[in-house]
Amino acid sequence: MQTRNRLMEDVSQLMTNAMGVAQGARAEAETAVNSMIDRWLADRDFVTREEFEAVRAMAQKAREENEALKARIAALEAKSEG
Repeated sequence: MQTRNRLMEDVSQLMTNAMGVAQGARAEAETAVNSMIDRWLADRDFVTREEFEAVRAMAQKAREENEALKARIAALEAKSEG
């Protein structure tokens, strides 16, 4: 009976160690993949989210100014015709 308990403890310890190794390998693989993705993205001319949002805000402001100028021109044209 004691031999069986010792065998179970050994198997349990082996499984615990194997899980630790698997978790370490997983973390190492995730780090490697993230590093590869970062390098791949850095080699491309992608913009960051912050850069994209800044240009988006500038474009929106330009559209609003354009609409305001169109309305002002229309009003001036109507005034000069009338």
